[in-house]
Amino acid sequence: MFSKILIANRGEIAVRIIRACKEMGIATVAVYSEADRNALHTALADQSYCIGGPEASDSYLDENQIISTALLSGAQAIHPGYGFLSENAHFARLCQKNGLVFIGPAPETMEKLSDKSVLKEQIEHTGLTVIPGTTALADLQQARQSAEEMGYPVMLKACTGGGGRGIRLIRTESELEPNWQQAGSEALSAFGDGSLYMEKYIHPARHVELQILADEYGGVVCLGERDCSLQRRNQKLIEESPSPAVLAAQRKDLIGRAVEAVRKIGYVGAGTLEFLLDGDGNFWFMEMNVRLQVEHSVTEMLTGIDLVQWQIRIAAGIALSFTQGDISLLGAAIECRINARSSGRLEMLHVPGGPSVRFDTALMEGLEVTPYYDSLLGKLIVYSKTREAALRKLRAALCELVIRGIPTNIEEQLNIIDDERFVSGEYDLTFMGSR
Repeated sequence: MFSKILIANRGEIAVRIIRACKEMGIATVAVYSEADRNALHTALADQSYCIGGPEASDSYLDENQIISTALLSGAQAIHPGYGFLSENAHFARLCQKNGLVFIGPAPETMEKLSDKSVLKEQIEHTGLTVIPGTTALADLQQARQSAEEMGYPVMLKACTGGGGRGIRLIRTESELEPNWQQAGSEALSAFGDGSLYMEKYIHPARHVELQILADEYGGVVCLGERDCSLQRRNQKLIEESPSPAVLAAQRKDLIGRAVEAVRKIGYVGAGTLEFLLDGDGNFWFMEMNVRLQVEHSVTEMLTGIDLVQWQIRIAAGIALSFTQGDISLLGAAIECRINARSSGRLEMLHVPGGPSVRFDTALMEGLEVTPYYDSLLGKLIVYSKTREAALRKLRAALCELVIRGIPTNIEEQLNIIDDERFVSGEYDLTFMGSR
């Protein structure tokens, strides 16, 4: 097992990883930008190093500076969290070359799975049903031809990256050209790769994803599904597990096929298989995220399994100590993402408590929330024996949560969970568009 790990990230995920390491008796190294000099993760870590200016490109995306800091501090491994360098095969290989363990998939695996259009071809051979689509499109003309063959509406998507960036819904031919330019530019800016592919638009649909853990000895388990259908502009707002739209028989079948698919492609680490669930009960594979998801906390609350600790163990060559039959998916867990609407200074923070209430955050009073990074302030997660009870607990926790000085979306989240469509569980990806 590692004795010291550097966390190449910031915010709530950096705090989350530091806490997992402390529970495992592992020393931690934090890196921070000038804008994060007084951030919580810098205080919680055993060592902290400033690695550059406030822009992510000058700090959290500076591969060489992070590697140098890891070597200087005596860290043996680097945990990338999510975002930033978490799906960067070049960085993973750089870790490897410098004798550092990248806590995530091998660089060869990331390269093999990074192109989502190519990944879909591989997954199709495993027996899962993929959304009809193309490989990387050469140019706008090929995009036009593909859209005509598929029939509008279609989706344009970035071949690499994630987080809802580089995605556009194209309803008619007239929308294709401007969205082609916008999606390509957004993908290039976010991921350094502007290539796009196209797939058929599945509608109406829900976004359902399966959490996977896989070790290097062929052990693979699925920790159930999460419903992530409540989104605005492809950014998730609320996630829950299990999905109220998935029947027990469907779940058992999908989990079995997903576990075999992951085993066939030889994946090792924590990963997420993402699907669209259509109105006829069909699951269509979309993509695989080869990192920890923001919403991993929902699965942890439901199953009691610490995904971050298991990421670390798997990276250290430790086999999974449980099998699929050991996984309990009883009860219901729901997460609300609490986002800032603008920057500002946190004047007051009150965090709700009680049994099975969790708030993952890096907030502390006096902290300056800057415009340089993601707007996520924290994740409020609750668990109870039934979905109805979990909703009541979530409502009470949201009402108790106080964040003063920074405008947030707490009121909006309360309105969402009081909406009859959400209460009944009969919602899909169009929910926010109709509000």
